[in-house]
Amino acid sequence: MTRSRVTRRNFLKRAAGTAVFGSMAPAYVRATALGGAGRVAPSDRITIGMIGAGRQAYIVSLKQFLGMDDVQVVAVCDVDRWRMDLMKQAVDASYGAAERSGQYKGCDLHLDFHDVLARSDVDAVLISTPDHWHAPMAVAAMKAGKDVSLEKPITRTIAEGRQLSELSRELGRIFRVDSEFRSVPGVHQAATIVQNGLIGEVQSVSVGVPSSDVPCPPQPEMPVPEELDYERWQGPAPRAPYTLNRVHPPEDIRGRPGWMRHLYYCDGMITNWGTHMNDGAMWATELERTGPVEIEGHGSYPPPESFWNVMLKFDIKYRFANGVRWTYRADTPYFRIQGSEGWVWADFREIKAHPSSLLTWKPGANDRTLRLKSDKQDFIDCVKSREETLQPAEVGHRVTSLCHLGHIAVQTGRKLTWDPDAERFADDAEANSLIDRPIHAPVYG
Repeated sequence: MTRSRVTRRNFLKRAAGTAVFGSMAPAYVRATALGGAGRVAPSDRITIGMIGAGRQAYIVSLKQFLGMDDVQVVAVCDVDRWRMDLMKQAVDASYGAAERSGQYKGCDLHLDFHDVLARSDVDAVLISTPDHWHAPMAVAAMKAGKDVSLEKPITRTIAEGRQLSELSRELGRIFRVDSEFRSVPGVHQAATIVQNGLIGEVQSVSVGVPSSDVPCPPQPEMPVPEELDYERWQGPAPRAPYTLNRVHPPEDIRGRPGWMRHLYYCDGMITNWGTHMNDGAMWATELERTGPVEIEGHGSYPPPESFWNVMLKFDIKYRFANGVRWTYRADTPYFRIQGSEGWVWADFREIKAHPSSLLTWKPGANDRTLRLKSDKQDFIDCVKSREETLQPAEVGHRVTSLCHLGHIAVQTGRKLTWDPDAERFADDAEANSLIDRPIHAPVYG
């Protein structure tokens, strides 16, 4: 009997009708990519739609995808036409140079992300927009049958995180937090040391992130740049006059944009860096699928007249049900895990440990080993295999929630009791009201 060749795409088509995949029924069709000698066949490539063409997407994510033979970027979407054109130029230059037959026709541009989601030749999307758009776009993408890699922080609220996790599970969509922190060798090494019990029983954790920027004086209203669809950019956020320090510099891809310092669009360093450093520590301590039971903290904000208004400094304390004490503050970026027999410390660049012999330890055949690959490769591999990513929606939700819970404790100014299973505060209507927030309607999502 002759066996037909099973490619990733026809496997997924067949599996879509089985109980394994249930209702997800993905619409996988042949990609537009062109194969060649020594190259991955078009039917085995994952086709990507890039939603958001800002600095993270352009400088970091796009470069990684363009270097992967089993990936084809087929669409770019942004509400800033200059940024969208810049990314298209990079995509077309890369694929055009590689495709010697001259048949490459270029990637497509879309102003409306719904047009990307409607395409049958897009397998998955990478969402790298301002934070206020993250959850609405991810929800729409999963409902459209797309697998999702979502830039951290994945949500603005705890309620959004619960929705993403449940939707990913119900629809069978592959979801990956777009964060490289677990791919950092020192972070991976620290997590491996802790999970193998080499520092003994975990007693306490301390996490630091950079402080947010200094206040910004009131900003005048300015004309909207011709290349920017500002209404779409605002999306689910409250309506406000355009000014450069609210959005990003025109015709520039560098530097931290103003929206990262404004509470309409972002919570500041407490979530932006917090979803890196807390993630590493929650992974190492295996607390990544739960939450604390007590939270208290204090922080400082810019003066009322400041245009930028995210929290500048904070010092937050948590207690988990297993007794672990967790401290999170605006300091310098790191995490440190104290055990009964030693400690580990890590950031993006290095790892420290006591005793120092931990740094030369290597896991043996009977020791626990952890997955180590780039975040993009992890996502693509799991889109193919349908296995859970290293940072699925539930993990991303719990890590981001830890940051949100700390912010809520600072806002209320009192010690809070939290049920990590029900995801509600005990006897605190004000705190529970901050689990979600209203969004602007109609939303372009």
